Amino acid sequence: MRVLIAGASGFIGSSLVPLLRDEGHEVVTLVRRKPRTDDELSWSPGSGIIDFTVMDRVDAVVAFSGANLARLPWTPAYKREILTSRVDATRTLTDAMRQARTPPAVFLNASASGFYGDRPAELLTEEAQPGDGFLAEVVTRWEDTARLAPEATRTVMFRSGIVMGDGGAMQRLSLLTKLGLGARLGTGGQHWPWISLRDEVRAIRHLLVESELSGPVNLAGPTPATSDRISHALAERMRRPYAFTIPEPVLGLALGGAADEMLLASQKVVPARLLDDGFRFEHATAEDAIDAMLSGEPTRVPA
Repeated sequence: MRVLIAGASGFIGSSLVPLLRDEGHEVVTLVRRKPRTDDELSWSPGSGIIDFTVMDRVDAVVAFSGANLARLPWTPAYKREILTSRVDATRTLTDAMRQARTPPAVFLNASASGFYGDRPAELLTEEAQPGDGFLAEVVTRWEDTARLAPEATRTVMFRSGIVMGDGGAMQRLSLLTKLGLGARLGTGGQHWPWISLRDEVRAIRHLLVESELSGPVNLAGPTPATSDRISHALAERMRRPYAFTIPEPVLGLALGGAADEMLLASQKVVPARLLDDGFRFEHATAEDAIDAMLSGEPTRVPA
Protein backbone atom coordinates (compact mmCIF):
# COMPACT_ATOMS: atom_id res chain seq x y z
CA MET A 1 0.00 0.00 0.00
CA ARG A 2 0.95 3.64 -0.39
CA VAL A 3 0.14 5.29 2.94
CA LEU A 4 0.02 9.00 3.76
CA ILE A 5 0.76 9.70 7.43
CA ALA A 6 0.18 12.93 9.34
CA GLY A 7 2.10 13.04 12.61
CA ALA A 8 4.74 10.53 11.49
CA SER A 9 7.41 12.00 13.77
CA GLY A 10 5.33 11.71 16.93
CA PHE A 11 5.40 9.10 19.67
CA ILE A 12 3.19 6.55 17.91
CA GLY A 13 3.78 7.58 14.30
CA SER A 14 7.54 7.16 14.62
CA SER A 15 6.99 3.48 15.51
CA LEU A 16 4.32 2.87 12.87
CA VAL A 17 6.34 4.22 9.93
CA PRO A 18 9.27 1.76 10.17
CA LEU A 19 6.86 -1.13 10.78
CA LEU A 20 4.99 -0.38 7.56
CA ARG A 21 8.19 0.16 5.59
CA ASP A 22 9.63 -3.12 6.88
CA GLU A 23 6.58 -4.84 5.42
CA GLY A 24 7.11 -3.24 2.03
CA HIS A 25 4.51 -0.49 2.17
CA GLU A 26 5.41 2.93 0.77
CA VAL A 27 4.99 5.74 3.29
CA VAL A 28 4.58 9.43 2.48
CA THR A 29 4.71 11.79 5.47
CA LEU A 30 3.13 15.21 5.91
CA VAL A 31 5.47 17.82 7.41
CA ARG A 32 4.96 21.44 8.47
CA ARG A 33 8.29 22.57 7.04
CA LYS A 34 9.92 22.46 3.65
CA PRO A 35 10.19 18.83 2.46
CA ARG A 36 13.71 17.37 2.61
CA THR A 37 13.10 14.07 0.81
CA ASP A 38 10.85 12.75 -1.95
CA ASP A 39 8.63 10.96 0.56
CA GLU A 40 7.72 14.17 2.41
CA LEU A 41 4.91 16.59 1.55
CA SER A 42 4.41 20.00 3.12
CA TRP A 43 1.08 21.05 4.62
CA SER A 44 -0.33 23.67 6.98
CA PRO A 45 -3.27 22.08 8.81
CA GLY A 46 -4.12 25.17 10.81
CA SER A 47 -4.64 27.07 7.56
CA GLY A 48 -6.26 24.22 5.67
CA ILE A 49 -3.40 24.11 3.15
CA ILE A 50 -2.48 20.80 1.48
CA ASP A 51 -1.89 19.56 -2.05
CA PHE A 52 -5.18 17.69 -2.39
CA THR A 53 -3.93 15.81 -5.46
CA VAL A 54 -1.87 13.60 -3.13
CA MET A 55 -5.14 11.91 -2.19
CA ASP A 56 -5.37 10.53 -5.74
CA ARG A 57 -1.96 8.91 -5.31
CA VAL A 58 -2.34 7.10 -1.96
CA ASP A 59 -4.31 4.07 -0.84
CA ALA A 60 -4.71 5.08 2.78
CA VAL A 61 -4.32 7.96 5.23
CA VAL A 62 -3.34 7.63 8.89
CA ALA A 63 -3.52 10.75 11.03
CA PHE A 64 -2.09 11.54 14.44
CA SER A 65 -2.72 15.21 15.12
CA GLY A 66 -3.29 17.47 18.07
CA ALA A 67 -1.69 19.61 20.75
CA ASN A 68 -0.09 17.68 23.61
CA LEU A 69 -2.57 16.98 26.42
CA ALA A 70 0.27 16.57 28.91
CA ARG A 71 1.32 20.20 28.53
CA LEU A 72 0.14 22.09 31.59
CA PRO A 73 -1.59 24.22 32.66
CA TRP A 74 -4.71 24.03 30.52
CA THR A 75 -5.34 27.73 30.16
CA PRO A 76 -8.44 28.82 28.21
CA ALA A 77 -6.17 29.60 25.23
CA TYR A 78 -4.49 26.19 25.38
CA LYS A 79 -7.82 24.39 25.67
CA ARG A 80 -8.85 26.11 22.42
CA GLU A 81 -5.60 24.86 20.86
CA ILE A 82 -6.27 21.31 22.06
CA LEU A 83 -9.57 21.41 20.20
CA THR A 84 -8.67 23.37 17.07
CA SER A 85 -5.40 21.51 16.44
CA ARG A 86 -7.34 18.25 16.18
CA VAL A 87 -10.39 19.49 14.30
CA ASP A 88 -8.47 21.70 11.85
CA ALA A 89 -5.98 18.98 10.90
CA THR A 90 -8.71 16.41 10.40
CA ARG A 91 -10.85 18.81 8.37
CA THR A 92 -7.89 19.66 6.14
CA LEU A 93 -7.47 15.95 5.36
CA THR A 94 -11.15 15.20 4.81
CA ASP A 95 -11.58 18.29 2.62
CA ALA A 96 -8.65 17.13 0.47
CA MET A 97 -10.13 13.62 0.20
CA ARG A 98 -13.44 15.01 -0.99
CA GLN A 99 -11.66 16.96 -3.74
CA ALA A 100 -9.85 13.89 -5.02
CA ARG A 101 -11.10 12.06 -8.12
CA THR A 102 -10.21 8.71 -6.52
CA PRO A 103 -10.08 9.23 -2.74
CA PRO A 104 -8.13 6.85 -0.50
CA ALA A 105 -9.81 3.57 0.34
CA VAL A 106 -8.99 3.85 4.06
CA PHE A 107 -8.77 6.69 6.57
CA LEU A 108 -7.56 5.94 10.10
CA ASN A 109 -7.86 8.94 12.39
CA ALA A 110 -6.54 9.06 15.95
CA SER A 111 -9.07 9.51 18.70
CA ALA A 112 -9.01 9.01 22.46
CA SER A 113 -10.69 7.26 25.35
CA GLY A 114 -11.50 10.74 26.65
CA PHE A 115 -14.66 10.33 24.56
CA TYR A 116 -16.23 8.41 27.46
CA GLY A 117 -15.69 10.96 30.23
CA ASP A 118 -15.75 9.80 33.87
CA ARG A 119 -17.77 6.55 33.95
CA PRO A 120 -16.70 4.57 37.06
CA ALA A 121 -19.63 2.16 37.07
CA GLU A 122 -19.66 1.15 33.39
CA LEU A 123 -17.90 -1.31 31.12
CA LEU A 124 -17.19 0.84 28.07
CA THR A 125 -17.41 -0.71 24.62
CA GLU A 126 -17.66 1.23 21.40
CA GLU A 127 -21.45 1.19 21.80
CA ALA A 128 -21.28 3.57 24.79
CA GLN A 129 -22.51 7.12 24.31
CA PRO A 130 -20.15 10.09 24.80
CA GLY A 131 -19.53 11.23 28.34
CA ASP A 132 -19.39 14.69 29.85
CA GLY A 133 -16.50 17.09 30.19
CA PHE A 134 -14.02 19.00 28.11
CA LEU A 135 -12.20 16.02 26.58
CA ALA A 136 -15.44 14.23 25.74
CA GLU A 137 -16.54 17.32 23.82
CA VAL A 138 -13.17 17.59 22.06
CA VAL A 139 -13.16 13.95 20.98
CA THR A 140 -16.78 14.06 19.83
CA ARG A 141 -16.08 17.02 17.56
CA TRP A 142 -12.83 15.40 16.38
CA GLU A 143 -14.61 12.21 15.39
CA ASP A 144 -17.48 14.09 13.76
CA THR A 145 -14.91 15.85 11.57
CA ALA A 146 -13.32 12.52 10.59
CA ARG A 147 -16.74 11.33 9.45
CA LEU A 148 -16.67 14.04 6.76
CA ALA A 149 -14.39 11.78 4.71
CA PRO A 150 -15.91 10.58 1.43
CA GLU A 151 -18.54 7.86 1.71
CA ALA A 152 -16.36 5.53 -0.36
CA THR A 153 -13.51 5.81 2.18
CA ARG A 154 -13.57 3.32 5.04
CA THR A 155 -13.09 5.57 8.07
CA VAL A 156 -11.91 4.38 11.48
CA MET A 157 -11.52 6.49 14.62
CA PHE A 158 -9.17 4.58 16.91
CA ARG A 159 -9.76 5.57 20.54
CA SER A 160 -6.45 5.09 22.31
CA GLY A 161 -5.93 4.86 26.03
CA ILE A 162 -2.62 5.51 27.80
CA VAL A 163 0.06 4.15 25.46
CA MET A 164 2.80 2.49 27.49
CA GLY A 165 6.12 3.29 25.87
CA ASP A 166 9.00 5.75 25.93
CA GLY A 167 6.85 8.79 25.32
CA GLY A 168 3.48 10.33 26.07
CA ALA A 169 1.96 10.23 29.54
CA MET A 170 3.97 7.19 30.65
CA GLN A 171 7.23 9.03 30.06
CA ARG A 172 6.22 11.61 32.65
CA LEU A 173 4.93 9.01 35.08
CA SER A 174 8.13 7.00 34.71
CA LEU A 175 10.26 10.07 35.39
CA LEU A 176 8.35 10.91 38.58
CA THR A 177 8.62 7.29 39.70
CA LYS A 178 12.35 7.23 38.97
CA LEU A 179 12.74 10.30 41.20
CA GLY A 180 10.98 8.46 44.01
CA LEU A 181 7.75 10.43 43.58
CA GLY A 182 5.49 7.57 42.57
CA ALA A 183 2.20 7.91 44.45
CA ARG A 184 -1.41 6.81 44.56
CA LEU A 185 -3.50 9.47 42.81
CA GLY A 186 -6.72 10.12 44.65
CA THR A 187 -8.29 6.83 45.69
CA GLY A 188 -6.32 4.95 43.04
CA GLY A 189 -9.47 3.02 42.20
CA GLN A 190 -10.14 4.85 38.94
CA HIS A 191 -9.61 2.72 35.84
CA TRP A 192 -7.02 3.90 33.34
CA PRO A 193 -7.39 2.48 29.82
CA TRP A 194 -3.91 1.33 28.79
CA ILE A 195 -2.20 -0.35 25.83
CA SER A 196 1.43 -1.21 25.12
CA LEU A 197 3.11 0.78 22.37
CA ARG A 198 3.78 -2.43 20.46
CA ASP A 199 0.11 -3.46 20.55
CA GLU A 200 -0.98 0.08 19.67
CA VAL A 201 1.12 -0.01 16.52
CA ARG A 202 0.13 -3.60 15.71
CA ALA A 203 -3.56 -2.72 16.14
CA ILE A 204 -3.28 0.27 13.81
CA ARG A 205 -1.56 -1.92 11.25
CA HIS A 206 -4.33 -4.51 11.66
CA LEU A 207 -7.01 -1.87 11.04
CA LEU A 208 -5.10 -0.62 8.02
CA VAL A 209 -4.11 -3.86 6.30
CA GLU A 210 -6.25 -6.74 7.55
CA SER A 211 -9.54 -5.32 8.79
CA GLU A 212 -12.77 -4.11 7.24
CA LEU A 213 -13.93 -2.32 10.38
CA SER A 214 -15.16 1.27 10.23
CA GLY A 215 -16.31 3.73 12.87
CA PRO A 216 -14.93 3.87 16.43
CA VAL A 217 -12.55 1.17 17.64
CA ASN A 218 -11.16 1.07 21.19
CA LEU A 219 -7.39 0.65 21.38
CA ALA A 220 -7.00 -0.46 24.98
CA GLY A 221 -5.57 -3.57 26.59
CA PRO A 222 -7.91 -6.51 27.16
CA THR A 223 -7.52 -6.53 30.96
CA PRO A 224 -8.72 -3.32 32.64
CA ALA A 225 -6.47 -1.92 35.37
CA THR A 226 -6.78 0.76 38.00
CA SER A 227 -4.51 3.76 38.37
CA ASP A 228 -3.15 2.29 41.60
CA ARG A 229 -2.34 -1.04 39.97
CA ILE A 230 -0.47 0.63 37.11
CA SER A 231 1.44 3.12 39.27
CA HIS A 232 2.35 0.51 41.89
CA ALA A 233 3.53 -2.00 39.27
CA LEU A 234 5.71 0.68 37.66
CA ALA A 235 7.30 1.62 41.00
CA GLU A 236 7.83 -2.03 41.91
CA ARG A 237 9.61 -2.80 38.64
CA MET A 238 11.72 0.35 38.86
CA ARG A 239 12.54 -0.49 42.48
CA ARG A 240 11.34 2.85 43.72
CA PRO A 241 9.15 3.75 46.71
CA TYR A 242 5.39 3.91 46.45
CA ALA A 243 4.49 5.07 49.89
CA PHE A 244 2.15 8.03 49.80
CA THR A 245 -1.13 9.31 48.36
CA ILE A 246 -1.86 12.60 46.65
CA PRO A 247 -5.44 13.56 47.59
CA GLU A 248 -7.84 14.66 44.88
CA PRO A 249 -8.09 18.28 46.13
CA VAL A 250 -4.30 18.64 45.96
CA LEU A 251 -4.25 17.33 42.40
CA GLY A 252 -7.03 19.76 41.52
CA LEU A 253 -5.12 22.70 42.97
CA ALA A 254 -1.93 21.71 41.15
CA LEU A 255 -3.36 20.77 37.76
CA GLY A 256 -6.80 22.35 37.57
CA GLY A 257 -9.31 20.66 35.30
CA ALA A 258 -6.62 18.47 33.76
CA ALA A 259 -6.51 16.42 36.97
CA ASP A 260 -10.19 15.47 36.74
CA GLU A 261 -10.03 14.82 33.00
CA MET A 262 -6.80 12.82 32.77
CA LEU A 263 -5.82 11.42 36.17
CA LEU A 264 -9.00 11.00 38.19
CA ALA A 265 -11.52 10.03 35.50
CA SER A 266 -12.40 6.34 35.55
CA GLN A 267 -12.80 4.62 32.18
CA LYS A 268 -13.12 0.83 32.14
CA VAL A 269 -12.61 0.57 28.39
CA VAL A 270 -12.60 -2.80 26.63
CA PRO A 271 -11.49 -3.42 23.02
CA ALA A 272 -14.66 -5.29 22.03
CA ARG A 273 -14.60 -4.65 18.28
CA LEU A 274 -10.87 -5.26 17.94
CA LEU A 275 -11.09 -8.63 19.69
CA ASP A 276 -14.16 -9.63 17.67
CA ASP A 277 -12.19 -8.75 14.53
CA GLY A 278 -9.55 -11.36 15.38
CA PHE A 279 -6.81 -9.14 16.81
CA ARG A 280 -4.71 -10.77 19.53
CA PHE A 281 -2.74 -8.76 22.05
CA GLU A 282 0.87 -9.58 22.81
CA HIS A 283 0.61 -7.78 26.16
CA ALA A 284 -2.57 -8.89 27.90
CA THR A 285 -2.06 -7.12 31.24
CA ALA A 286 -0.80 -3.72 32.32
CA GLU A 287 2.14 -5.46 34.01
CA ASP A 288 3.07 -7.12 30.70
CA ALA A 289 2.99 -3.73 29.00
CA ILE A 290 5.13 -2.11 31.71
CA ASP A 291 7.68 -4.92 31.46
CA ALA A 292 7.87 -4.43 27.69
CA MET A 293 8.24 -0.67 28.10
CA LEU A 294 11.06 -0.94 30.63
CA SER A 295 12.86 -3.65 28.66
CA GLY A 296 12.98 -1.49 25.54
CA GLU A 297 11.23 -4.20 23.51
CA PRO A 298 11.15 -3.11 19.85
CA THR A 299 7.85 -2.11 18.28
CA ARG A 300 8.85 -2.32 14.62
CA VAL A 301 9.05 -6.10 14.30
CA PRO A 302 6.37 -7.13 11.75
CA ALA A 303 3.22 -8.61 13.27
